Amino acid sequence: MSATSLIHSVPAPAAATAPACQASVAASAPLVCWLEDCRKESVAQVGGKCSSLGELIHAGVRVPPGFALTTEGFRHFMAESGVAVAVQSLLKGADCSDLEALEGISAQIRALIESQPFSLDIEDQVAECYRKLSLRCCMPAAPVAVRSSATAEDLPGASFAGQQDTYLWVRGIDEVLHHMRRCISSLYTARAIAYRANKGFSDEQLAISVGVQKMANSYTAGVMFTLHPGNGDRSVIVIDSNFGFGESVVSGEVTPDHFVVNKITLDIIDRTISEKLICYTVDTKTQTSHVMDVPFERQKVQSLIDDEITELAWMGKQIEKHYGCPMDIEWAIDKDVPTGGNIFILQARPETVWSKKPQGQGGNAAVSAMDYILSGMLAGRRVS
Repeated sequence: MSATSLIHSVPAPAAATAPACQASVAASAPLVCWLEDCRKESVAQVGGKCSSLGELIHAGVRVPPGFALTTEGFRHFMAESGVAVAVQSLLKGADCSDLEALEGISAQIRALIESQPFSLDIEDQVAECYRKLSLRCCMPAAPVAVRSSATAEDLPGASFAGQQDTYLWVRGIDEVLHHMRRCISSLYTARAIAYRANKGFSDEQLAISVGVQKMANSYTAGVMFTLHPGNGDRSVIVIDSNFGFGESVVSGEVTPDHFVVNKITLDIIDRTISEKLICYTVDTKTQTSHVMDVPFERQKVQSLIDDEITELAWMGKQIEKHYGCPMDIEWAIDKDVPTGGNIFILQARPETVWSKKPQGQGGNAAVSAMDYILSGMLAGRRVS
């Protein structure tokens, strides 16, 4: 059986039924759950990132499999270890305008959280999920991304997204548990503490979930917008890509290849192949991401073939249709999975710049299939 079929055919454990993540936060709330059991309504249980991933799976979008420590698991850990009381004591009376003092408090809190073990109950459940995830991925001790997923991400008037940490290429249950604690401790960076205080959010209002997801070993990755991020044109899909992991594209370290796709016909109507000098890939000895030079003969080679561009654009359309608004999407093409099932969506969130403006304020590009066909005829461009 191929890796692709196993990833999608091995079911989550019977105990992790679909309503699990949608249950109210109570004594019976799960400590750990599978991503496919989450929905967009699960933010209170698994945070914004994990609920979005679960919603994508529910919509039929290909997403790397994984599981999450829930907010109930987070609260259980903080209360049972005594960390919650200690954090309140350290933060009491803290001057959030004194960044130097806040850095000291943050260091104490983070060291305290990272030194505390999880309860045996949480350790056992996480270990069993990680074992089953490795089985689904057809590899022992599967490399995973350990991702923070806060409940307060992208709230109206405040955005906590990006304030917590993500760790890549984590292998082995001990390392998974260690990096889960590091994700939790990142809730208390000096920057995050000061931001919450300035926005009037108390720590009682905030909780965090930690997602553990199969690492996409991408040979090409990037971002996709279901509108034109430069002018707001909703008739197109824009894809930026580079070899290796998407970090080089998201960080702006390279000028990526740039493709504009008509949203109706999925024709590639514009392409710019850039000179890509660096990319990120995995060091197989240390299992860590590192930057490397792109070989000279590949620097000006198109990093996506046309069929992959078309499939990505089609997936973008499905995601936009499901959410009902333009989307900002991170994606990767996994070289560990056979062609035909190796394009994965890593994250999708509503686009926040042009979506807030009236549609008439977008660009003057074609906004319907007929506009596109007519403009193509006038320009002498082949339409199909």
